[in-house]
Amino acid sequence: MTSYQNQWLKLSPVAIVYFAVQFIKTIGNNLFYLLPAIFVGYNQFSENALIILSGLGALLVFVAISALLKFYFYQYRLSDGRVQIHSGVFQKTHIDLPFERIQNVRFEQPIFYRPTNHVCMLLDTAGSNKLEAKIIALPKNVAESLKQEILAYKTEDTHETTDHQPQSNEERLLNSRSMRDLVIHGLASNRIWIVLGALAPFFNSLSDRVVEGIESFGVDVDALMASSQYAFWQYILFFFSIAFVVIALMALISVLGSVITFYDFKLTRSDDRYIRRNGLFTRHEVVMKLSRLQMIALQQNWLDRVLQRVNLKFEQLNANFERQSAGTPGGKIIVPSVTLEQAHSLATETWPNNQLSSISYNPVSKRLAIRNTLIAFWLFVPLAAVLTYFAKTELATASIAAFVLSTAFIVLSWKRRGYAIDSNFIYLRKGLIGVNYRCFPIHKVQQTTFSQSWFMRRFQLCSVKFVLASGGQTLPFINARIGEELIDSCLYQVEALKKSWM
Repeated sequence: MTSYQNQWLKLSPVAIVYFAVQFIKTIGNNLFYLLPAIFVGYNQFSENALIILSGLGALLVFVAISALLKFYFYQYRLSDGRVQIHSGVFQKTHIDLPFERIQNVRFEQPIFYRPTNHVCMLLDTAGSNKLEAKIIALPKNVAESLKQEILAYKTEDTHETTDHQPQSNEERLLNSRSMRDLVIHGLASNRIWIVLGALAPFFNSLSDRVVEGIESFGVDVDALMASSQYAFWQYILFFFSIAFVVIALMALISVLGSVITFYDFKLTRSDDRYIRRNGLFTRHEVVMKLSRLQMIALQQNWLDRVLQRVNLKFEQLNANFERQSAGTPGGKIIVPSVTLEQAHSLATETWPNNQLSSISYNPVSKRLAIRNTLIAFWLFVPLAAVLTYFAKTELATASIAAFVLSTAFIVLSWKRRGYAIDSNFIYLRKGLIGVNYRCFPIHKVQQTTFSQSWFMRRFQLCSVKFVLASGGQTLPFINARIGEELIDSCLYQVEALKKSWM
């Protein structure tokens, strides 16, 4: 890297393609707001193909000019343990980021970077909710050298010697995901219902299109529905068939999303660093130092429980929501759809003394379920009484059914709640039909909160919140004396051990 030090450098010309693609993505993300203008323009100029082609040509020229300008005004420099980036055409951005502030180094390799073997380097810090710096196009070998330099960097404030002992670059494979595992993850994930929810505003127009498509084959849908020549069970079978096809298509979309996100997934370890690589079209690489790991989470939804699978998450510093996605969150390393044995093996590999696989959990107070049931009661039962008074029997019945269903969920949620503590770790459990387990070292706790409502104070209960660098974890409705002991134990260990949380 010495040949690049203290020089303002320009990006590789392949970055022009990157800027153009990002500009098109921005237009696509705002397409919903542009739909009225598109429809108006199409209705006015649909009969004049030349105007439409001219408009598309002008748009492409604008994208190309924008990409060229962004490429021209982008430059970066590496000097004295700092990354400096100047970018922007009209709105100038200047970034000066010291190496010691960088808590995470990530690589992205879009598919159009692969022929030239360039990558994007993303640099995150622990003190920001947004991405700190992004060097758009670096040769892969230069990016690897810079990553090693950043990760090995030590400041004078640590009172450590500047003569670093060389670390082995040999990587040991911890876990990989087969295509079968990714298909299982796609089926078990909630993306099917997310897609259905996203399509909800368009159901009317989609149903119209479906009817038009059926009628294009010569089927009169209105006559079919009005006809009495078919038995009732045949109509039920018909609608169940349509529902099955729709759900199958949604499942296929979910599986494709899982494969695209986690394709060729590999989790490796090199000394004290975990490295995750995955992605079909855009290759992602995330590097996490073990010292920055804050919490291990095991998450199962109902289908994961049936399939005996679990999603394992390593949560590190600054696990914020702004730059998280299903597969590439800035603050987490996700290992999708591993078996319980694999999950516990990885957890033991990371923290050998943890008892995540064997510890017994203490239940929280049943008054949590009582309180939530009372809330549901006052929400639904008086409403049912009012509806009954006005002879709205169907709605009243639905309100009572909602109360019964919510009560069942409340009881399930209460039964899932649990906690445990040993000499090194705190363990929390929660869930509904599925179940989530969380484990974090006591010395990683940065702040605790003891809270009581009037209802809780009356029964000598409390809620305790543990604040980590990755976020807060709340343990509700436990005995107040136990809550105080938990807080005292945490604060004593943090003060006595004086271990670094990062």
